[in-house]
Amino acid sequence: MNSTSVKRVVIFGICLIFAGLPALQAQTPVFDQLKQKFEDGEIFNAVFSHEYHDSYTDERSHNEGEIWIGKEKYRVESDEQIMVVDGEISRVYDGIRNRLLISTYDEEEDDFAPSRMLQGVDDTYSVEEEQAGSETVITLTSDDLFAIFTLVEINLDENGSPVLIQATDQVENVLITRFENGRFYEADPSIFEMDIPEDAEEIDLRH
Repeated sequence: MNSTSVKRVVIFGICLIFAGLPALQAQTPVFDQLKQKFEDGEIFNAVFSHEYHDSYTDERSHNEGEIWIGKEKYRVESDEQIMVVDGEISRVYDGIRNRLLISTYDEEEDDFAPSRMLQGVDDTYSVEEEQAGSETVITLTSDDLFAIFTLVEINLDENGSPVLIQATDQVENVLITRFENGRFYEADPSIFEMDIPEDAEEIDLRH
């Protein structure tokens, strides 16, 4: 899986978890509790699997790995690659090539950026929260032509942790991210540090 694919998987999961509707918080207590955990500085860690279905080509892709999500930082490990984003800089280490790519992270150029989704998911979306057995299902819908997704469904378990995120975009591509063994815990700064071999090739794209 190339770095673009990794980035797409990670940011997709994060931005949807962070998605919120401030004007409707009183109607989504479980979802609000989830957001508050991130606001309080907690980290969500889980094993993830991600599926992407291109509606035009009918192409399907599948990726899996482990993910750590904070309010502004995140880390993903998948297929010999490690990616860490701190909100300003993106670092991707390719274990096969023993190469580290460093680039400026520009959320304005990334439709899947966490803060972009936070700002974009507003009163153009309608939200519903309902119980489905032991899970809570959050449904976000939008008819806005500039919305990234027209439909988003987020399933939370009895502990309020995400177990499934399914989204459909404007051209009916479908993205599904599943989380297993998810848990929240107090932030550990070392999670977002990268320990790479001293002989790794470093390519800095910031200049």
